[in-house]
Amino acid sequence: MSKSNRRRKVFEDVAVIDAGAKGKAVGKAPEGQVIFIDNAVPGDVVDVQTYKKRKGYFQAKATEFKKLSDKRTNPVCQHFGVCGGCKWQNMAYEHQLFYKEKEVLENLKRIGKVEIENTKPILAAPEPYFYRNKMEFSFSNQRWLTQDEIDSEKDISDKNALGFHIPGMWDKILDVKKCHLQADPSNAIRNEIKEFATANNMDFFNPKKQEGLLRTLMIRTASTGQIMVLIQFFKEDKTKRELLLNHIQQEFPQITSLQYVINSKANDTIYDQDVICFAGKPFIFQEMEGLKFKINAKSFYQTNSEQAFELYKLTRELAYLKGDELVYDLYTGTGTIAQFVAKKAKHVVGIEAVPEAIEDAKANAKNNNIENVSFFAGDMKKMFTAEFIDKNGAPDVIITDPPRDGMHKDVVDQILQVMPKRIVYVSCNSATQARDLQLLSSNYNIKVSQAVDMFPQTHHVENVVCLEKKV
Repeated sequence: MSKSNRRRKVFEDVAVIDAGAKGKAVGKAPEGQVIFIDNAVPGDVVDVQTYKKRKGYFQAKATEFKKLSDKRTNPVCQHFGVCGGCKWQNMAYEHQLFYKEKEVLENLKRIGKVEIENTKPILAAPEPYFYRNKMEFSFSNQRWLTQDEIDSEKDISDKNALGFHIPGMWDKILDVKKCHLQADPSNAIRNEIKEFATANNMDFFNPKKQEGLLRTLMIRTASTGQIMVLIQFFKEDKTKRELLLNHIQQEFPQITSLQYVINSKANDTIYDQDVICFAGKPFIFQEMEGLKFKINAKSFYQTNSEQAFELYKLTRELAYLKGDELVYDLYTGTGTIAQFVAKKAKHVVGIEAVPEAIEDAKANAKNNNIENVSFFAGDMKKMFTAEFIDKNGAPDVIITDPPRDGMHKDVVDQILQVMPKRIVYVSCNSATQARDLQLLSSNYNIKVSQAVDMFPQTHHVENVVCLEKKV
């Protein structure tokens, strides 16, 4: 018996009592250790087999379901349980919301150790499916085989896939027939590309051997009805490239931006690559409350347009702007929040590390005829300094929307030096948000906290907190 098998344990009749970090279900072993379970729902009673042991907890998979939870629902996607992208699709949406809100509040209280004067109910997404405006798919000539295919011992000739990485396996791609995250014509475009490429003997990528022609597919859709499609090729083959792109253009005339990249690097990121426009324009427009935002292939934009609107409205509401304030928008990205609040402020200063994002922000502000905004590119902890504030003015209000790691301690320290009267903290990771709130709590009261569900069927959630300076 291998060492790993000796370490595995079986626990019977485990009651699933909670949903934890990263979407795992939570149970307890007979001796009190926590068990994080991959494929269960709170309320289930299951037998589990562990596959990893850490100090104080196990990771396990449910092998038999003794009792099914009343919080369950039937997953709508045929790929559920293999894809890994929508881990909570087997839990009814109202219960997803409950556990998301619960995790946020527990993080704020346990990690942040802060008192919240007003906790508002989580904002549910009106559309729990087909809500994403951007999807990325990978080509592979080594698709993930189902257990039935493996057991059949038949010679599998069709090994091409266009879909998602199997969780934890960089070289295996699940061939996706229908994804429920992006509205039509997303599925039709993806399926047609795969069928046409296969029929015309176009080589799908092999990540281990670093060979093949077709590498990735990105589809962006916009509230304006515009559609962007980008094909990433591993190498140039003008004849096959043009054959495929012309076919896409012919089959889907509604595509307004058809682009491609030739990328022979070891990784498939396009941010250091030249993006070439084959047909249409090299961008699409998103629209929100009369504002238009130009989105190119490399742009960051919130992937749930409808809920982004609610998130930005909430952010502006909690800033309590009267029109005479200088607002700093830290981690401004392409300046969407900055432009969204500009009409309520005297002036908005946006700071972002990515120069291309700042160029987008400036262009969008110009196109939207917004003149009371200024955008600056640079590393936040190096840009947001006393010298910068002396030059651009001390902010009355700070809006901050940092990445998952939260704010650098130097940024928090500088906020405490400048002491704006109000801070609105938007976060996609309530654990790091809670850590930062604790650092700020010596000088600020937490007035309002409200979670916003941007990603139904997953455990991810945004949270917005309003802090006011102590008198």
